[in-house]
Amino acid sequence: MSSPLHSHGPAPATPQPLPGVDSIIAVGSGKGGVGKTTLAVNLAIALARMGFKVGLLDADVYGPNVPTMLGTTVAPEVIQGDRILPPERYGLKVISVGFLSPGDKPLVWRGPMLHSIIKQFLGQVAWGQLEYLIIDLPPGTGDVVISLVQTVPLSGAIVVTTPSDVSLQDARKAIEMFKQVKVDVLGVVENMSYFVCPHCHQEIDIFSKGGGERTAAQFGVPFLGSIEIDPDIRKGGDSGQPVVLEGDQSPHARSLFKFARHVVDRASEVKATEGPVIEIQ
Repeated sequence: MSSPLHSHGPAPATPQPLPGVDSIIAVGSGKGGVGKTTLAVNLAIALARMGFKVGLLDADVYGPNVPTMLGTTVAPEVIQGDRILPPERYGLKVISVGFLSPGDKPLVWRGPMLHSIIKQFLGQVAWGQLEYLIIDLPPGTGDVVISLVQTVPLSGAIVVTTPSDVSLQDARKAIEMFKQVKVDVLGVVENMSYFVCPHCHQEIDIFSKGGGERTAAQFGVPFLGSIEIDPDIRKGGDSGQPVVLEGDQSPHARSLFKFARHVVDRASEVKATEGPVIEIQ
């Protein structure tokens, strides 16, 4: 069986930088159900709250949950020259397949179609000036991820895992995949890491704990932090009012802001090691 990195999709293109966008960060996971979109949405809003200009691209074409988590279904406008104007929400510029196919209708798309929608979202959207473009990837290591890497130069990728062994096994595959396609792994974040009992205030490790940190150490990539299991984080996503809107002093949002600050530091580190790019006109 051929590796997904050698799939018979479109021929690899040279990644083209997005004008006006400083850093493009992909948020991925080896498997679904680890809270990847929750972290991508909260990360994007946290960065905006920290004063950065931020865009959020929902590339999870199979389960585009970003519109629900942001509580918006506003369709993007098409402006002059077939450019797409992304709607704004909570200080973010946002684009999602969910805006184009709202409701419960599934999108049944094959590789080449996925490739073209990703290209369109990157190339035709009028992002303007952004310091960070956060991309919520579909789970796994398939076509969409590879299309993305072929279309734009990613500044780095974040791998989301839970502490359970099954999730960690898939996180290791995701780290390997990003390394294979030569994308810097900014680090691993452990979601649903622990639960603080509201009565005795003790930490309870429902899914075990510390596996994300061990996996990061094993692969020589940074550990970006642990996010607790908090009903308020889940409620925020379901109600379209992500918990980071409460600010970094909120006990429910503190670990998410800490994670966002680690991401900023790592993105700067990676940028510094890349050195200046000389463009020949």
